Amino acid sequence: MDRQRLMEGGGESGKGAGPPSGYKKAVFGVSGMTCASCVSIIESCVGAREGVYAISVGLIQERAEVKFDPTKVNEEQIAEEIESVGFTAKHIPQAEHNTVRLNISGMTCSSCVNIIESSVSQAQGVVSVVVNLATETAQVVYDPDVSGSRDIIACIEDVGFGATLADGKGDQTQKVDQKAELAKMRRTLFISIAFALPVFLLGMVLHKVPAASFLFYKDLVPGLNIANFLMFIFTTPVQFGIGWKFYKNGYKALKNRSANMDVLIALGTTCAYTYSVFVILIAMSSGEHTMANMQQVPGQPVPKAHPVHTFFDTSAMLISFILLGKYMETIAKGKTSKAIRKLMSLQSTTAVLLSLDENDTSELHVVDEKEIDIDLVQRGDVLKVLPGSKFPTDGTVVHGRSTVDESILTGESMAVPKTVGDKVIGGTINQTGMLYMKATRIGSETGLAQIIRLVEQAQTEKAPIQGLADRVSSFFVRLVVALGVLTFFVWMGLATSGVVDTYMDDIMGGHNSPFQFALTFTIAVIVIACPCALGLATPTAVMVGTGIGAQNGILIKGGSQLEMAHKISAVLFDKTGTLTTGKPTVTEWDIFGEFSEHIHQASIAVTPTASPATLSPKYAYRGEDIGAGLGMAMDLGQMKAGMGVRPPPAKAPGANASMSPDMFFHLVASAENASEHPLASAVVKYAIDVHGVKRESLSATSEFMAVVGSGVKAVVDGHVVWIGNSRWLAENNITLAQALHNNDEDVELVQTRVAELENEGKTIVFVSVDGHLQGFLAISDSIKPEAKATVRALRNMGIASYMVTGDNKRTAKAVASQVGITDVFAEVLPSLKSKKVQELRGKGHIVAMIGDGINDSPALAEADVGVAIGAGTDIAIEAANIVLVRSDLRDVVTAIDLSQKTFKRIRLNYLWAMLYNLLGIPLAAGVLVPAGVQIPPMLAGLAMAFSSLSVLASSLHLKTYKKPIIGLPGERNTGNVPFSPSNKSAWRHRRGSMLTPDLKSIPLLEMKAEKMSNLKEALLNKRRDDDDDDDV
Repeated sequence: MDRQRLMEGGGESGKGAGPPSGYKKAVFGVSGMTCASCVSIIESCVGAREGVYAISVGLIQERAEVKFDPTKVNEEQIAEEIESVGFTAKHIPQAEHNTVRLNISGMTCSSCVNIIESSVSQAQGVVSVVVNLATETAQVVYDPDVSGSRDIIACIEDVGFGATLADGKGDQTQKVDQKAELAKMRRTLFISIAFALPVFLLGMVLHKVPAASFLFYKDLVPGLNIANFLMFIFTTPVQFGIGWKFYKNGYKALKNRSANMDVLIALGTTCAYTYSVFVILIAMSSGEHTMANMQQVPGQPVPKAHPVHTFFDTSAMLISFILLGKYMETIAKGKTSKAIRKLMSLQSTTAVLLSLDENDTSELHVVDEKEIDIDLVQRGDVLKVLPGSKFPTDGTVVHGRSTVDESILTGESMAVPKTVGDKVIGGTINQTGMLYMKATRIGSETGLAQIIRLVEQAQTEKAPIQGLADRVSSFFVRLVVALGVLTFFVWMGLATSGVVDTYMDDIMGGHNSPFQFALTFTIAVIVIACPCALGLATPTAVMVGTGIGAQNGILIKGGSQLEMAHKISAVLFDKTGTLTTGKPTVTEWDIFGEFSEHIHQASIAVTPTASPATLSPKYAYRGEDIGAGLGMAMDLGQMKAGMGVRPPPAKAPGANASMSPDMFFHLVASAENASEHPLASAVVKYAIDVHGVKRESLSATSEFMAVVGSGVKAVVDGHVVWIGNSRWLAENNITLAQALHNNDEDVELVQTRVAELENEGKTIVFVSVDGHLQGFLAISDSIKPEAKATVRALRNMGIASYMVTGDNKRTAKAVASQVGITDVFAEVLPSLKSKKVQELRGKGHIVAMIGDGINDSPALAEADVGVAIGAGTDIAIEAANIVLVRSDLRDVVTAIDLSQKTFKRIRLNYLWAMLYNLLGIPLAAGVLVPAGVQIPPMLAGLAMAFSSLSVLASSLHLKTYKKPIIGLPGERNTGNVPFSPSNKSAWRHRRGSMLTPDLKSIPLLEMKAEKMSNLKEALLNKRRDDDDDDDV
């Protein structure tokens, strides 16, 4: 029976004392427990150790959960303590924190972001919190043992904002909520305008219309005319009804010792409204008739009047303008997240499930089909996809032939043909034919769901440059209020002294009240200031930028990665699978050395291509690009004779002969079959396709060992087989000289041939059997067609390109020269690739590492920006900051260019936001009044409302981004970016003609290869002549 017991013990906590806030929790797997007594033993022993606060042991689960002080004891010591009482313990790493994503409502500016972040970050158990104003979301990391989602939501609601969980199934609900919120804002705006428009007409227009003069002359009671009464009636619902949320949010902000835009709005409008009511009450108490904003009308008597000037129109119109600005801002912010919504819209809601006849295994016989909800699809289901329909999940085609539009995910406009065995991506569109597919990834596992998740995370994460806005907004409102107060006292003093009487008459229209005059500037200063523009400058641009990247098949995982990408000064390319296609093939092989014939016969029954008696003991078999695998025999002596070298004396009959190709490839394929390396797969495929080795006849291996960056070792049919590079074999005392009996001429001949192949960019893999070198394989991996164009484009951008590989220097330099890279790191073990990144960073570079394999993940993580090829491994993609979905290297240039354009836009946004406040506040304060320039409070409110819209419009301008088109040899240049002057020397561009390579740009290596090809042909001709002489 399982028993769990919480035991307080040890340390300073004492019995019954809970763990302190700095405790740590660890989980251990415990084996060897048989009964409840074992549980008691472990709990008593571990619980008594100093620093352990609590332990809970589960007998059935074979788990122990320990809470301890990491300053006094660690996981290893706890495991040793458990093992000391006779049990086996292993620490199981756990995710110490949970992450929750929330939708936030009620935020208006960056000050709101600061309020939420400061409040939630102080809550117990919260590790970190990031709030995004543009997406109106928050991501909170917390300790589940201390806090939870409800506590975090309650904390946010306490400071005046709404919060709901943003789970994966809530996208449609959130969309409905956003539409409802937008409709509510529109309704509120219309009501506000309906009340504010009459106030505006009464305060600004009708006092100049003779027919409406009675509104200003006729008093309802002494001191209160009809106009002021109507303005009071229409303004009050706007001020305290529609504007109530400004008071509520402002109060909660002040209660938490912070301030936001709501405080400024509430303060400015309250000043205007309160002053208006106050002057009316004064006029009514005096019992005098009033005249508000009135000029004498000819033909009508002017009664005794006390001029009253109110700000009701300012109060009502300010709130209406702010609501209008927020409504338009919400619409604009919705457009910034259009990309993510477009991706979400690709997700199918239903699927057509096929029921197959299980008895008919020869073909797919459909018994029944029905439409089901997408959430009911299970892995392994066979689904039908009609032409024009979306693929419901990721899967594999099992029947049919069609073309698929994958442009929405990859940015590639060309349709991709699909047939049986091809993979399809959920959300892409089937075009021409009906397909049956087998679901392999469902729900959150699909590629589309992962892309959406990455984009959402990227749009939530803050870019480092956002810190500027956060720092400014933390004191912005307080500074504005202080400036408003200062403005009031300055103008009050000037107006009282009579220095500004002329300006006061012009501005106040004859109502020479110093208090009203100073209050006008104060309200203008308070309402024109806008922290919203600062808060929106970065997140809106990041949202649009990451969205554009996703539409072009470039997944940028966060704002910080987007910011860092525009600083890149060096790009470090991995070779295999990055600069090359990652689909290597065997192009040539050679067999030399000696092998016991009776071992050969005992291992596998083969029919030798040539009789061993007629073979030289060395270099007996040779396969090349054209004749590879055809069993072409070539005596080393004949080869030397063809080169003018005297052959060695023949061995006596009965001497050991070289291994036959059949035996050679059987052993090699059997050993490599256990490896997952691309080169191993190429060798196995070549042995099966060319040499007729049967996959089912491959021998089982034992003692298999793969050494990263070196090769493999295995025991096959009793033979110890080593396959790897020459350096690794030499470290294990397997050398070419040993295989060729230290014959310098033979060694030099083989080394020369190996060097020739390596200079052609081929990778040489040596094969040893039972400690004797038997031959080698030359493996070629073709260069990606866009690799050279990408390196050239980076060079034109001023970015240096480097290549890192585990291959030898000759092969590495040959490949690098073909793509235009001059700086190469060769013979680098995977574990040391990250050190090359560090070397480049030490030279002052901002480094981007581009790779695709598991062995690249440390370097991807070490680089300032890690870029993973989409066709690479999941581990590489996880370690990278940017993922190229299309696996097209030209997207590296697009990612950097997009980053540069995005951060130019962010800087422009900040420039505008800062200039707006730096110029707007002084103008509102009246510094240019002597020059006749003054901003009334109403105009100040309108400017504030539209300041955020200007930043949003600037960010939305990124939607016009066009990625640079990098032409390949033979492609027409249709791009919008002209070639740079440095590019003209390598490519000649004619109007309307194809891009043709300059003869001067042909690498010297190609000419060397041509010479070697001629030499090879001459040797073969010599060999045929020698064979003819032997026949005679």
